[in-house]
Amino acid sequence: MSLFSKKETLTLSVKGMHCPKCVARVTEALEAADGVTRVSVSLEQENTLVEGRGLDPEALVAAVNDLGFQAALA
Repeated sequence: MSLFSKKETLTLSVKGMHCPKCVARVTEALEAADGVTRVSVSLEQENTLVEGRGLDPEALVAAVNDLGFQAALA
């Protein structure tokens, strides 16, 4: 990842979250992904906003799906 790569913002839809603990798990998993600088998860809207540089959308979706939720690019 280059320090000069363009800042990106991705939105993922996330189905299956039911409580603040679900939000915390999704947030933690996404924050651990390469290039992620900020994560904002909305339980009510069933989505998450991911910001960073050099993001890999497939890896982000997989990180959430591995927790047992259903994620997809919005």
